[in-house]
Amino acid sequence: MQRKTNQWKLLMAVFAAGLSTQTWAGDVGETSPERLKDVYSEQPPYSPYANRNFPNRPLFGDTHLHTSFSMDAGASGTRLTPRDAYKLARGEQITSSMGKPVKLSRPLDFLVVADHSDGMGFFPALMAGTPDIMADPQGKKWYDMIHSGKGMEAALDIIQSFGKGTISKAIMPVPGTKAYRSAWEQTIKAAEEANNPGVFTAFIGYEWTSNTAANNLHRNVIYRNGGDMAIQMEPYTTVKPLGSDNPVDLWKWMAAYEEKTGGDVLAISHNGNLSNGRMFPVVEAFDKKIDKSYAENRARWEPLYEVAQTKGTSEAHPFLSPNDEFANFEIWDKGNLDLSTAKSKDMLQYEYAREAYKNGLKMQEKLGANPYKFGLVGSTDSHTAMTTAEEDNFFGKVTPAEPSPERLTKAFMHHPKTGLTIMDWEVSAAGYAAVWATENTREALFDAMERKETYGTTGPRMIVRFFGGFDFVAEDANHRLPARVGYAKGVPMGGELTAAPEGKAPNFLVAAMKDPIGANLDRVQIVKGWMDKKGKLHEKVYDVVWGDADQRKPGADGKIPAVGNTVDLANASWTNTIGDPELITVWQDPDFDPKQQAFYYARVLEIPTPRWTAYDAEKFKVKPAANVTMTLQERAFTSPIWYTPKS
Repeated sequence: MQRKTNQWKLLMAVFAAGLSTQTWAGDVGETSPERLKDVYSEQPPYSPYANRNFPNRPLFGDTHLHTSFSMDAGASGTRLTPRDAYKLARGEQITSSMGKPVKLSRPLDFLVVADHSDGMGFFPALMAGTPDIMADPQGKKWYDMIHSGKGMEAALDIIQSFGKGTISKAIMPVPGTKAYRSAWEQTIKAAEEANNPGVFTAFIGYEWTSNTAANNLHRNVIYRNGGDMAIQMEPYTTVKPLGSDNPVDLWKWMAAYEEKTGGDVLAISHNGNLSNGRMFPVVEAFDKKIDKSYAENRARWEPLYEVAQTKGTSEAHPFLSPNDEFANFEIWDKGNLDLSTAKSKDMLQYEYAREAYKNGLKMQEKLGANPYKFGLVGSTDSHTAMTTAEEDNFFGKVTPAEPSPERLTKAFMHHPKTGLTIMDWEVSAAGYAAVWATENTREALFDAMERKETYGTTGPRMIVRFFGGFDFVAEDANHRLPARVGYAKGVPMGGELTAAPEGKAPNFLVAAMKDPIGANLDRVQIVKGWMDKKGKLHEKVYDVVWGDADQRKPGADGKIPAVGNTVDLANASWTNTIGDPELITVWQDPDFDPKQQAFYYARVLEIPTPRWTAYDAEKFKVKPAANVTMTLQERAFTSPIWYTPKS
């Protein structure tokens, strides 16, 4: 394909620009004063590289993958285990649950197998038809459905029953039972076997699946440490009396785990777009008024948010951001998780990351704490045990949606009472988490996640830098190692700026380099949100640097013309004859008020490329319906940098 055969030409274009992935992409250090002192000491070592304990590149991975150990994944046909998932992520070829050979274009650097904590160990027992399962009418029904080829229907029934709290307690494994303990031990063992410090990181983790009335409040829990600590407490569930569907209770469990074991855990929330207005509350949550304690605990335990995955992108929504021409990207806004309740527009502002950032500013003013100072990652939420987030290698969210001539026309989910439907073609091939860590180990990656030095992509592995400060100058964009300048003069993505010096506005050093086997870049934008002196919230999207700049001049309205489109749908290909392989600039906020709280994050857009639907149409010679999306502009979203004025 065009994208892979042109790899070396594209890399040569980058080198011709005087940069390489081992120069500006590779000069990042830890944010500690000690490390900066080493680099910028009065008597530097003879070799300028002697004290550079810096990563050469961001580490790419998936913090959200399900295997057959998750009851919904297993019921829908997934037969692959955590061990299989780690094999694929490490670069090995495996065979999918439907018998197809699968391999990633490049290995990942890390993976979290995050099977659902509720019912862990249930599906193997269901498949085996244990006596307890077969003696229960509900268990017998699901067993018969799965073994008669109706696995997807069984999976949806299980999800709906779980959301309603109607799964029979007689067949559901819970913490403390032999079946549950066994499943957790196997999960830990698979991660320990796959973990190879310095080469590949296999995190221990699980998904806590708060899903009352099918309103998505899910969190992925990730462990910094190894199995010797993780085994001491079984995962937290939502089933009472042992568990709860309230995130506050999850945070209490996390605190108890750390106190008991001396370990560290964090949680990543996801899919606010399916919460029907419950993911980012501003007044009360679970019938309790939100106070400073709630805000501080949420910020403490949930440093990251999953902004892109198979069930849609939840950065921004066109209804909330009508002036953002790129907000309407892979949007799922029809209803809640199982489509049992339709979406209303008043729910939207409590579902999307950008609105949460804005509302967080107001909560900071009112409560003295901001619950929504989270960084961003992308991940797959694949229920196939396969981390296939590239458009030309997408194996679907669930096993029945593996590549086939039918998946462009089949429904992924339909609710008979509401009439709401999501088609298979609406499922996204996304995404990945990018983490700036000094080494590929559990500890280094976890620490970088906690400090929010992360960004999310919709699948490509572009390299993105984002620093904020008050002393950057235009010439810094010409520096051979801009990350060194970035750390010397400012803070990285996920950081904070306070109390602007007199007469100065914050400025930002932002740089992006294309995925080596991917598409050129269209533009880099900085998204700003702020609260004015009257308490009103605002946002603005600035185009700060863009490809083909000699040909694309801002119009009278300040807008940058579209980059163009080289996609050949008939052949599912494109050419990198538009856009640029790398973009870098220093940008200063022209609308800054030192008395106003604000946040800034970078959004990087590729040129248009074929969506997975186009690859399917070409491969299987299928003509898709007119409403099927066939192209897209892949993107990356950095964690924000916040500005707080003097108190």
